[in-house]
Amino acid sequence: MEQSGANLQLDSFEELATPLFDRLYNFAHWLTQNRDEAEDLVQETYVKALKGFSSFQLGTNFRAWIYRILRNTFLTSPKGLKVALTVPLDFDEENEGPEPAIERDTPEALLLARSSHELLQKAIEELPVHFREILLLCEVEEMSYQDISDTLAVPIGTVMSRLSRARKTLRNQLRPHVQPEAAPRIARETNHGL
Repeated sequence: MEQSGANLQLDSFEELATPLFDRLYNFAHWLTQNRDEAEDLVQETYVKALKGFSSFQLGTNFRAWIYRILRNTFLTSPKGLKVALTVPLDFDEENEGPEPAIERDTPEALLLARSSHELLQKAIEELPVHFREILLLCEVEEMSYQDISDTLAVPIGTVMSRLSRARKTLRNQLRPHVQPEAAPRIARETNHGL
């Protein structure tokens, strides 16, 4: 039995798109911060991707292509437009310190890890969308800088600087929660008797 070109194209699309469904949903959920909106966003992404699949060149990066469709769909949604217009102006380049050592495998350490995970998730959700998306594409989706560059349609240097700023912003958000008792001590030690 011979397949028509449309059926062959649909089969190719399914073969490429189906394995990415859960990852696309997770990314959409991080962007929208709402389960229903994430489901709608993924559904709309798949519809747009299927309609535009004839323009996709087989052999190129499908994952970057479909993530770009999802991102652009989000950015043109009412919530995405609102988020895209919000840009933070405060990038504190200072106050970087060593990461605290955490003892492993004790009940206290497990409790600390669980609460730290919740704290990290909340801090990521509070990041501006342009930082949140780049951090998630790199750290969660494990995309290369080039794939992120293709997905977001920005130069690779912009990917690296946004990722650096996202990590720094996240670190600064988490620092007071990780060592709250250390802040007054550090302030006293840096006064040098003044």
